[in-house]
Order: sequence, then structure tokens, then C-alpha cells
Amino acid sequence: MVDDEGNQLGVLSLADALAAAEERGLDLVEVSPNTDPPVCRIMDYGKYKYQTNKRAAEAKKKTSRVELKEVKMRPKTDEHDFQVKIRNAHRFLEDGNKVKVTIMFRGREVTHPEFGRRLMERVAEELKEIGVVESHPGMFGRFMTMVVAPIKK
Repeated sequence: MVDDEGNQLGVLSLADALAAAEERGLDLVEVSPNTDPPVCRIMDYGKYKYQTNKRAAEAKKKTSRVELKEVKMRPKTDEHDFQVKIRNAHRFLEDGNKVKVTIMFRGREVTHPEFGRRLMERVAEELKEIGVVESHPGMFGRFMTMVVAPIKK
């Protein structure tokens, strides 16, 4: 058994251990039940739970969640519109999010996927200093998609 200051009290019976904990106005907590004899500690259990929850919340706050942001284009997207989309994708990558670039084909445009592939190569070239292509361009029905992930710093 270990007391609230970390001192070893030795092997005690359950009644003696409970009496020692009650004498200090604290709780008797079983720390490692699988050892022989089991190790118990005298502590304020409510305070212990509060501190562990606080530590867990602090650790959770420090982790970052990566979102998937989407930028949609068409094969005949004009230069200025293309630059606006690239600027948005650049901002998303700087924020630490992944970017899904989607090219939507309408009507007969789907018969010329090479226009979309060229546009995807251009996007990858524009974003190469801040992002890396995670999944290469692929056709899914009338859509061509590619995922760009931020480069880890």
C-alpha cells in the first residue's frame, strides 16, 4: 500500500487500509489489481479523475484535424477563374487541410478527358511547393478527381 505522499506503508489488510484512508479523509484506490498482493493507494479520487480528464482535454486540444476541402473546375475554365481556384487551394493547404480537385465534364466534354488531365497536371504544378499529390487523377463517371495533401513541415 502507498499513502497520499508516496510513502510505502507495506502490506496491510483491507480493514487496516480502509481505516488509514478514512483517517486521512481520502479514498482507497486499487492501482494494479493483477499483482500479488494488489497495490492500493490512498488518494482523493475525485481530484485524480478531474486531473486525468483535464490532461486528456489538453492533449485533444493540441491535436489537429485534417479536413478535405474541394475545389471544382471545368475543362474550359478561364485563366482568371483558374488562378482564383488555385489561390483557394493554396490557402486550404496552408491551413493544413487536404484539397480534392474535381473537374466536372458536361455533355460531350467527357469524350476528351485529356483536357481535364492537362488541367490537373497544371494544378499539381502550381501547388507543388506547398502540397504533394496524394491520389493521382482518375475518372469517376463525369468527374475527374485528384487529392493534394499539404507537405509536412
